[in-house]
Amino acid sequence: MTQLELAARGHTTPSMRQVAEDEGVSPEYIREKVAAGQIVILKGRKNKKRIVGIGKGLRTKVNASIGTSSDINDIELEKKKALIAEKTGADTLMELSASGDFDAIRNEILNVSSLPIGNVPLYQAFREAAIRYGAPSKLDEEMLFDLIERQCEDGIAFMAVHCGINLFTIERMKNQGYRYGGLCSKGGTLMVEWMIRNKKENPLYEKFDRVCSILKKYDTILSLGNGIRAGAIHDSLDRAQMSELILNCELAEIGREMGCQMMVEGPGHVPLDEIEANIILQKKMSNDAPYYMLGPLPTDVGAGLDHITAAIGAAHSSMYGADLVCYITPSEHLALPNEADVEIGVKTARLAAHIGDVVKLKGRADSRDMQISKDRRDFNWESQFKNMLFPDDARKIATSRRSSTEKGCSMCGDMCALKNAEATLSKYLKGDKRN
Repeated sequence: MTQLELAARGHTTPSMRQVAEDEGVSPEYIREKVAAGQIVILKGRKNKKRIVGIGKGLRTKVNASIGTSSDINDIELEKKKALIAEKTGADTLMELSASGDFDAIRNEILNVSSLPIGNVPLYQAFREAAIRYGAPSKLDEEMLFDLIERQCEDGIAFMAVHCGINLFTIERMKNQGYRYGGLCSKGGTLMVEWMIRNKKENPLYEKFDRVCSILKKYDTILSLGNGIRAGAIHDSLDRAQMSELILNCELAEIGREMGCQMMVEGPGHVPLDEIEANIILQKKMSNDAPYYMLGPLPTDVGAGLDHITAAIGAAHSSMYGADLVCYITPSEHLALPNEADVEIGVKTARLAAHIGDVVKLKGRADSRDMQISKDRRDFNWESQFKNMLFPDDARKIATSRRSSTEKGCSMCGDMCALKNAEATLSKYLKGDKRN
């Protein structure tokens, strides 16, 4: 039975208890939200895997994506990137290879990382169809469903499946006059091409119950892929994207009723003033299904620094209720990420998620912020480092540029406001409330 089915029957599983302990909430709360489909529990089935809860009332999680391309196909590099993502604090990992020996790469990553691993089955399906039959549009439906099951059996914890693209969605895009940014989803674009060339409905939509039955068998979370997501801020909330979101929210409800754990994926590129609206729509239409935001990027001009662009979007998304955000690296839109890109991408996304959580989970997520404020005031450096998100980075900077003064840092030296306040004003200003 899946975690959802067990929760619906009143069972509190060891995985639910572990998530409750990690999040500082009661096991009963976790069971209730899992039963309602508002929290999903991710875990792998190979080796000792980390258990991660994603959803309502929980810390915003960060996903890191790795994977080969036709230009750079180096499995050892991807293994290094997977380990860096885990060491740097990613909560989940998506293996998104688009070239090479897909089965070998997937299993190597599953063996090397303890994080819950996700993927997109359409990448392998369309690539193998192109090799076997000469064109991605010649993909056989049975081959696709067999591949989905094989990947679940290998130990994939969550799977982005593009079920919400259908003929109605494509018609909306055609009628609105296409898009400023075109189509930006690899799997989504190939599925649209498959449907147009074959004049057939998307089998993942048409046979959605079959998709759910496969993932339910392995308790693999079905993450409803956002294949028509906007790749430009001026395409945000257009009719094509909204039609897919409506379908995905409806499918999330159907999947839950079948006992399959479900997430919904979101954009993409979204201007700041539309992020809240996007999340409100998803949450209301899906009965608070966990929402996985890909970034988002609130401007299109930040290439080279798009990890910062995405951090701004991710912080807003976290604050408004997104449950999982995908990191963006400095190489987004430019090149395949390297090891350094992965590290900075994870760190930036973690910081952004925490900024949002300070608001979303006020009283829980901001406890470290309160403690570190007191520690700065009182020059308690070791406690400061302990409560920082990135203590090694902070310690390296502080120790390499030490102040000539005994307590402060080299930013202000002997004009340190905190030091001078402690010496001359603390007795006058201090009360009992903030000690």
